[in-house]
Amino acid sequence: MKIALTFDLRQEYLEAGYSAEEAAEFDIPETINAIETALLALGHDCLRIGNARALIRELAAGSSWDMVFNICEGLRGPGREALVPALLDDYQIPYTFSDPLVMAVSLDKATCKTIIKSLGLQTPEFTVIRNKGDIAKIDLSPPLFAKPLSEGTSKGISAASKVLEYSKLKQQCLYLLEKFNQPVLVEKYLPGREFTVGLLGTAENSRVLGVMEVIMRSAAEESAYSYINKAEYESRVSYRLASDKMAGQCAELALAAWQGLGCRDAGRVDIRFDERGMANFLELNPLAGLNPQHSDLAIICRLSGIPYQDLIGEIVASAEKRIRA
Repeated sequence: MKIALTFDLRQEYLEAGYSAEEAAEFDIPETINAIETALLALGHDCLRIGNARALIRELAAGSSWDMVFNICEGLRGPGREALVPALLDDYQIPYTFSDPLVMAVSLDKATCKTIIKSLGLQTPEFTVIRNKGDIAKIDLSPPLFAKPLSEGTSKGISAASKVLEYSKLKQQCLYLLEKFNQPVLVEKYLPGREFTVGLLGTAENSRVLGVMEVIMRSAAEESAYSYINKAEYESRVSYRLASDKMAGQCAELALAAWQGLGCRDAGRVDIRFDERGMANFLELNPLAGLNPQHSDLAIICRLSGIPYQDLIGEIVASAEKRIRA
């Protein structure tokens, strides 16, 4: 097939004056090269497009392709991950990964958790802080966990995210409201083991690739898979494939969430256990990172003995089924 590759290149945003944290979700050349190399090895033609604005220019000029391999995260607003899929839907060009609705819903953590609860799946109790006045209305008892409502790559998550008293919670919420200029999600803190589950496929054809436990080393920032822990994972975090009873709970919960939300092709679900030993849905990432060395989904595949090229091939094959339907 003739496949176009859409992506946000981190260096372009850094050169435009954005901070390292603001550009943290965007990709480095190694990732783009790896995807392109895999697509070429699979027998496809590959054309690099770039970000959403570059795609808009190509579409306006009349360009078209058999498929777009889309990993654009977008820059602004709660619908930023939905922008490229929405554009491609309008031009009737098939693409990899989930549709605009799933992208927008999953980025809004509260909306996503509301749907998860409606599916009868376990997730921590939560509330949303949209302004300073909402802080006094919180009726959840500590320990609690506060994070930005619509960020990825653990942005805004640190040791300070876990709060044990109201004064600290107020301080953290005010900090996040100002720094990220968006609402804050406050949820019950879960003290148990943390996992991330890799998934592949769509609807009834989806399956679990592997269940990976995230284990904090002594050098890690406490209480969370935080921004700094994720950025410096080689020294702060250990990963291992899990196959025990808890891993089975994770796989069941992740697959139910994936299928219930209508996710497509590949992604991840983050899960943590509560004090009762129950698996709880934390977040869903339908546009998981694809760096062959550092991204969680690629690490899950590597630990499971799945070559990176096979992962890319399976993603394309899953998307290709929609062309034939």
